[in-house]
Amino acid sequence: MRTNLYLYIFLTALCFAACKKEDDNVFKQSPDERINKVLSTYSAALTSAEYGWKGIVYPSAISTVPFSFYFKFDTANRVQMYADWDSSTLSVMQESSYRLKALQQPCLLFDTYNYIHILCDPDAGINGGYYGGGLLSDFEFILDSMSSDGDTIKLIGRLHGSKAVLVKATSKEAQDYYDRKRNWDFNYFSRFLTYFKKLHTGKGDYDIYINQQFKSVKIVNANVKFSAGYYLTPTGVSFDKPFTDAGETINGFDDVSWSEDNQLMTLKVNGRVVTINSDKKPYIVDSTAGSRWYNTAINAADYYYSDAGIHVDGQDDYYDFKSISGFEYLLYYPNFQSSGYDFNGIMENSYYGPAFKAKFSTSGIATFTYGGTWYTIPDYSSTTISNIITRFTESTGYYFVQTSDYNTYDMVNVKDARTWISWQLF
Repeated sequence: MRTNLYLYIFLTALCFAACKKEDDNVFKQSPDERINKVLSTYSAALTSAEYGWKGIVYPSAISTVPFSFYFKFDTANRVQMYADWDSSTLSVMQESSYRLKALQQPCLLFDTYNYIHILCDPDAGINGGYYGGGLLSDFEFILDSMSSDGDTIKLIGRLHGSKAVLVKATSKEAQDYYDRKRNWDFNYFSRFLTYFKKLHTGKGDYDIYINQQFKSVKIVNANVKFSAGYYLTPTGVSFDKPFTDAGETINGFDDVSWSEDNQLMTLKVNGRVVTINSDKKPYIVDSTAGSRWYNTAINAADYYYSDAGIHVDGQDDYYDFKSISGFEYLLYYPNFQSSGYDFNGIMENSYYGPAFKAKFSTSGIATFTYGGTWYTIPDYSSTTISNIITRFTESTGYYFVQTSDYNTYDMVNVKDARTWISWQLF
């Protein structure tokens, strides 16, 4: 018995000694030495990429909306960049400073104002976000992970948790930026006079919807329903995930060209020419979009607004709402004050407008019945209100199209699809 006890003590001591030796090997470097080694690894990766990096940032306020960047980091803590924020940032290179620093985790800091700061600028007038927070994006990022081949780096914003990813650029991709290529024609998508657009690839025919505010694309036919974010590149537009159908994968469009006269957009997909034209009816009608639009506001006890007014025959704010002193937006409030009538009003210094009842058919068409007015209509707005009533009560009714995951809908007249209103939940 005593011999067994001595043997147990000996083996236990030997085990502790082995564990201590292993621990000594694991912790032979101090925490500072270990994190500095990680920073050195990331620094080498960032600065050794011969053709720089493509970057995608998803601000936390609109977490499915991608904004694209190009970065070229050097060893003197300078970075050259482009961004798809507008035509200028896509074609004019900006240079600023950056740092790699240990802030509990290894971090990449853009420490002077540059294109990446536009997304988090606290002045909402700069980016259309929140006053004091912008789009809740970041300019300081935790270096979260790097792929085994060093071609992809994932980042997380330190303040708002915005997501970002860097992917090594190719020689051609880098050259397209530095050659100041700027294919901006995809932004002319909104210039089609007729609302519904159809994509013809030669392998399939699809409805295609673009929401330029939230940078989203939807491609739909009887067999497929695809949605993704998109971002502009020097040569066209890229999706943030691939579209696959009819034995083909489409990652975006190149060589986009818009013809105002022909109302036709030509593009290249995988090297061949494809087209987008417009029509007054989609291939696939979303038969529940109208009721979703209505019930979403009911359930939220809220209303929709449109600061662009009513679009008619290629003209935003066709009825010139913005000429009304103090005009803010057109609104639609379902079942206003639990009255059984909806309030379709103009918000200015006061508010007023028509009362409607909406009806949604199983075929996806909504019709509106006029039931009087809410509040006193000023004389200077009587013609405008009359025009609104005429438009809403068109006997052929309206289609509804959900244009993003952020409760945005377009209301499109059935008669010729040349009149529409873009609604967003307040």
